[in-house]
Amino acid sequence: MSDFKKNHSAPHPVTKVSSRLTGFYKLSRGERLDALKAFTDLPVDQLRLLGHDGALPFELADLFVENALGSFPLPLGLATNFFVNGSDYVVPMAVEESSVIAAASNAAKWVYESGGFQAHALNNQMIGQIQLLDIAVADFEKVKKIISENKIKLLQIANETHPRLLMRGGGARDLELRLFPEAKIPFMVLHIYMDTKDAMGANLVNTVCERLSVEVAALTSARIGLRILSNLADRKLFFARARVQTHFLALKEKSNEISGEDVAKRIVEAFVFADNDPYRATTHNKGVMNGVDPVVIATGNDWRAVSSGAHAYASHTSGRYRSLTEWKIDSQTGDLIGEITIPLQLGTVGGVTRLHPMAQLSLQILGNPSSEELGCVMACTGLASNLAALRALVTTGIQRGHMKLHAKNLALSAGARGAEIEWVALRMVRDSKVTASHAEAVLSQLRHHPEINHELSDN
Repeated sequence: MSDFKKNHSAPHPVTKVSSRLTGFYKLSRGERLDALKAFTDLPVDQLRLLGHDGALPFELADLFVENALGSFPLPLGLATNFFVNGSDYVVPMAVEESSVIAAASNAAKWVYESGGFQAHALNNQMIGQIQLLDIAVADFEKVKKIISENKIKLLQIANETHPRLLMRGGGARDLELRLFPEAKIPFMVLHIYMDTKDAMGANLVNTVCERLSVEVAALTSARIGLRILSNLADRKLFFARARVQTHFLALKEKSNEISGEDVAKRIVEAFVFADNDPYRATTHNKGVMNGVDPVVIATGNDWRAVSSGAHAYASHTSGRYRSLTEWKIDSQTGDLIGEITIPLQLGTVGGVTRLHPMAQLSLQILGNPSSEELGCVMACTGLASNLAALRALVTTGIQRGHMKLHAKNLALSAGARGAEIEWVALRMVRDSKVTASHAEAVLSQLRHHPEINHELSDN
């Protein structure tokens, strides 16, 4: 019997069980669920939810994370209408937020009808960092010279660490020594630039950093600090461009009509707002990531690394936080032009991407792309999501489309089922009262008036 079973088999009826669950990781799945029940006193029907594994078997979940209990599903949908570099894509997106997929699909349709997206990788190198400490500032130039004289040797050692990567055409490409003499604790940092091919490359880069740090310490007599990759992947950038004919942007409603030219002008004004005000830029770029992160998640990539890298890059070149996208009017055609440059640390081989069945399915839906092709598509989904958000913001406001989809969630929460969900949602939107209490009231009205039920069944 594990220590956990000995100490927690019979929790006190009043005092909460301690969270010091010694030996928890040694327990079977059933024993972990029993322990969770003892700690929380959750009803059995709620605990049963943890047994619904879906497409991810518990055996894999237990390998992916420690102390696994089950899986946390996210809705998986398809963004349509993407035409990138002359090829059609439907893009799997795993996301819980209403309207994200619909918005990206709508914006992609405007771009499709205007000629499609153009995208390419600007470069394909991950960055590893080795921190050098206990070097006098006066000796910085001396150390810089030592690294320069031994650059070829150090790159050779780095590539010997991963010979198979070198055989696939990847490997260490360059070294750069960066100096921080004004820091509170002066230090230097050696950057290793690596082409990791179709792997995201975190483990590859970290292994090289640790191996190379031994040689660097011997050459420079420095004390080695951190040895790890950087998620500010400004050597792994993707660029995407979209053209939109302005008539697709026009708002045509009886009570509110706005020409496409006017909408395009307003979108440019909104971009200028975001590019100059970090408070707006943060929300603006969140809209970009609405299109990026769901694809990162669906393909089994590291959305935390991608998000941190993207937001850091937004302030990296200018020293202040700015828009990841740029919108302008083509002076010759009058079309709206959108561009994005974004760092994307992605892989299509190895790790969770290779093992997670839904990640594999998502990649198959995308046509089993290389990491470069995946990055191009992902940059386009970010640009499309940004376009959709800006168009909504400068016309009807962001809440209108969002609330149409949110209303369905509220209808379901109120108890609506089947065709009732659509009816209740539409009624709430029509009444301009998208709230939980109004959902309950509308559902009650529907169920207590036969003529409404008849109307519903006819439709």
